[in-house]
Parts: sequence; C-alpha cells; structure tokens
Amino acid sequence: MSYKRKKAAALKYDTGYEAPIVTAAGVGALADKIIEKADENKVPIVYNKELADLLLNVDIGSSIPEELYEVVAEVINYVIDIDDNINKESNKK
Repeated sequence: MSYKRKKAAALKYDTGYEAPIVTAAGVGALADKIIEKADENKVPIVYNKELADLLLNVDIGSSIPEELYEVVAEVINYVIDIDDNINKESNKK
C-alpha cells in the first residue's frame, strides 16, 4: 500500500504580470498550512493533483513555465467565475 502525501501550491496573478507567480508550494504538513492559510483568507482552493505536481517543480517567486499557461488560465477563469457568482448572489440580498 502506498501513502500519498498532500500537495499544494499557491499562485498570484495580476494583470501587470507576464505570467502567474508561484508564491508557495509544498507537500505534507506544508501543504496543509498552505491550504489552511488560503481557507482563512477566503482564497478559492482548486483541487488538481496533476497541476500541483507540476507547480512543485517551479521555484517560489518564479513565473509559471509557458507549458502551464493554458491549464493555469483555465483555473484562473474558473476562480473568476466562482467570484462573479458569489458577488451576484450577495448583491441579490
């Protein structure tokens, strides 16, 4: 039986950036901390094991490599859609 350790990575993106930047990445207890901090700060969490594996190979503070642009853009668009839906719901109240 193999034990799978939790993995996590955090990205930061601003329209002024050339590409998203990896701000944190880790496995095990560090991954738990990254997820905990995101949750505390109401940062959306997207579960994607394959992407997490790839982001763990990017140095902290570095831009993501070009080969990840498309998949990360999909994640960012997903998060934007979630935020838009939350904002629409809160404006209805």
